[in-house]
Amino acid sequence: MNIKEAARKRHAVKKYTGKAIPADIVSLLNDKIMKINQSADLDLLLVTGKSDGLSNIAKFILSKGVKNYFILAGKESPELDEKLGYHGAELMLYSQMLGLNTWWVGGTYNSKNISKYFKSDEIIAKGIIVVGYGETQGVAHKCKKVEEIATYDGIAPQWFQEGIEFLLYAPTAYNKQDFVVKGNDNKVRLYSESGSFGEIETGIGKYHFEVGAGKENFEWIE
Repeated sequence: MNIKEAARKRHAVKKYTGKAIPADIVSLLNDKIMKINQSADLDLLLVTGKSDGLSNIAKFILSKGVKNYFILAGKESPELDEKLGYHGAELMLYSQMLGLNTWWVGGTYNSKNISKYFKSDEIIAKGIIVVGYGETQGVAHKCKKVEEIATYDGIAPQWFQEGIEFLLYAPTAYNKQDFVVKGNDNKVRLYSESGSFGEIETGIGKYHFEVGAGKENFEWIE
């Protein structure tokens, strides 16, 4: 499975079989995390064999069989939320390519429990991503129409159209897809208007757009 196939097939999965992730897959996930942390100056972490990252309501009402999760964390900076969104999306699609399922948990996580995994008070956790083997592969979320979120100055090139296609596969809070995308020549501005989740969703959206459009075809502008 390549990354575009992963983006198309990835859906939120909240119920899991409880099957342990094999050691070789855990090793691949940890290698991926190490590379991201080094390049992006983040503190992402994989927790296996535990569900303590979920709040009680998430464990007993929303989910089932959760045994593993990524912690989205880093030192405070103006770019932290967007970086966590971008690289969290990267982890989700990488996991999908390895045959795993995921669920981004932005609100119903247990901040007290996940903070214990970090020795420094300077590290801030902003959410978790559940990962494991789902009971199902989930279902596709409803997507907005392209014209509801995107405009291009002139005739939109193929790369821009494909960028929007893959942007609409991205997970968002309450599936609102509050993205705004503006293109002109090879320059693109993308952001989310989703309130407190806006910067995280901007990062998620940028990663998905890059998957579709190809990073070599355009540049981001603010």
